[in-house]
Amino acid sequence: MLQKVVMLALVFAAIAAGVGCGNTSSHYVYATMPAANELAAFREDPNSGVLTELAGSPYTVGDGVRSIVIHPSGQFMYAVNPGIAANNENDISLFDIASDGEVTEIFPRTPLGSTVSLPQLLVMDPAGAYLYVMNAGSDNISIFSIDSSTGGLTQVPNSPVSLGQITPLNMQVTPDGNFLYVTTVGTQITGEIVGYSLNAGQLTLIGVTQSDGLNPAGLVIDPKGAYLYAGNNAASSSSISIFSIGSNGALTEVPGSPLNDSGYSSPIWMTFDPNGQYLYVANEASNNVTAYSIDSTTGLPSALTTSTTTNAFATESEPFFIALDPTGDYLFVGNQLAPAGIQVFTVSSGTLTVIKNYPVGNTVSSIVVLK
Repeated sequence: MLQKVVMLALVFAAIAAGVGCGNTSSHYVYATMPAANELAAFREDPNSGVLTELAGSPYTVGDGVRSIVIHPSGQFMYAVNPGIAANNENDISLFDIASDGEVTEIFPRTPLGSTVSLPQLLVMDPAGAYLYVMNAGSDNISIFSIDSSTGGLTQVPNSPVSLGQITPLNMQVTPDGNFLYVTTVGTQITGEIVGYSLNAGQLTLIGVTQSDGLNPAGLVIDPKGAYLYAGNNAASSSSISIFSIGSNGALTEVPGSPLNDSGYSSPIWMTFDPNGQYLYVANEASNNVTAYSIDSTTGLPSALTTSTTTNAFATESEPFFIALDPTGDYLFVGNQLAPAGIQVFTVSSGTLTVIKNYPVGNTVSSIVVLK
């Protein structure tokens, strides 16, 4: 009897030791390369951030594939294909995601229709019920309902919604799924942020707010849905505007906004860590990522002093897109110029340390990470 007790104790100790060794659940990283019509897929080691490309990757996908998004169920991925050169494909691809991270496209693709051109970005509501498509060529937003069983798309009534001949640059849905914000080049001396309330996929205009800077291509909302940040991408601006989000979706610029982006140029993409403590900004023209801590009371960012350069972390040439893994432990940066690829950083209290660069041969336009 004593021998059995000892053996059981050893088994439980081994299990406990295995649990303590770290996260054993793989994540998968996907990236689009429009010029090659390809989708790259990698397994991420959750304990080191190291990427291993999956068999069959890169996959040949839709023409000019630009943006991807994963359904909250983890079963489906969507990609938007604007087409390049004379081929105006203008449709959405649906992919089934296997347990090993491999993806299989489910045909036919969903057309966006004759009133749409140059779709550039996909976003989804947190419940995975609706998919929103930003169309930069036709200045409108397409909306599709999502079948939770099959992943199939159905365009909702009154879609697409016109932005009134104002070119959209970015868009985001609030974490509660109640509001959609679209940044545009604007009609005034600054860019604009167009706000909509959401109800069963229908958009109701809330109002238009000046972004307090030119070309607000960067856009992010903190995980609590309290603040919206717009990265004014024009070289003459290169600033970050900060707005509080009211209960009715109205935006109010906070004191101290806009914030100079620590002297760097062209904040093109932004993301938050899962807890909303740190904000990361990809500066396309400065070849770096600025990292900020966030004041939870005011929403104002403060640049970290641990940066490898003044207030920023150096990257490869022209960082365009950034994404964090679900744990917030690793940051992925998609770079545009040689060696075009995905650069991986470890994250510790907001500080970034480069692990490795994974060349993919073409400009990366979007990155998503699956748990």
